[in-house]
Amino acid sequence: MSLNLVKDIRSAYAHLNPNDVRRLTERPLSVGLVANDESGYAAMERFLAPVPEDAELSVNGFAVLNRISANSTPGSYDLILCEEGVVCARNGYIFHPDDPARTICEILDGLQELEIPLARHFLSFREPVVNRIIHRISRENALFALVTALPNVVPNLLELPWAVGEFATDTAFLTINQVRLAFLIAAANGKTVGYGEQKAELASIVAAAFGWRAIARELIGKIPLGGGLIPKAAVAFAGTYVVGLSLERLHRTGSDLRRSERRAAYEQALERGKGIVRQLLPSLKKRNAA
Repeated sequence: MSLNLVKDIRSAYAHLNPNDVRRLTERPLSVGLVANDESGYAAMERFLAPVPEDAELSVNGFAVLNRISANSTPGSYDLILCEEGVVCARNGYIFHPDDPARTICEILDGLQELEIPLARHFLSFREPVVNRIIHRISRENALFALVTALPNVVPNLLELPWAVGEFATDTAFLTINQVRLAFLIAAANGKTVGYGEQKAELASIVAAAFGWRAIARELIGKIPLGGGLIPKAAVAFAGTYVVGLSLERLHRTGSDLRRSERRAAYEQALERGKGIVRQLLPSLKKRNAA
């Protein structure tokens, strides 16, 4: 492995503090439920804390649920979930029993800052939250790959969520952002977050860094006159996405993706990444020309 890359990754480690993610896992959560009757309350409780596939998780979920009336003080709760047809607080969310995915989507769209606490407490939120985290950080890495290929575009002006200094290679940033992804996925799954606690996961991420870089170089080398912008960024997206899927599988089942699954997931993510990059590129070029 290149000494420059090792140096860059070590530098990035110093800036990426797992305590920032641990604080998300320790955030208290209070959920208010508003319904017309016992059956309405019970339906929302079953949605949020289904009976025990995971007994500890179920108890943990019920501990933050509060049956309240429609005129309760909204500010007393992080989330208010209301049965359809009842008067709901202005900052409340409607429970759609026939479309629970819609309920989850609306809550996460409005309360992204609660995604980790919600995933830790409620199984119904876990998979959607992890999927959102994987997509978001994969997109960040694609954006970073584009930004560093275009002169005069400053990454933090594009609202990349964190900065870890100047690197000799893009690979260091992309790799350390995958480490951040590992922290967030562990947190969402109720696992302990940290370098020591996740050393096997993090070692595999760092070991894979050169493989993704080699793929990107091969693709770019086949496309003349700078046309490699899209494949370079798409590889950044796909590589990160597959890392996320592998981590999700590991936490959910205890086993990694098989090689054939990894290859299929990478091919699908690469095509998806190309589409996302094509959407991002015009606005970046416009900004670059300004």
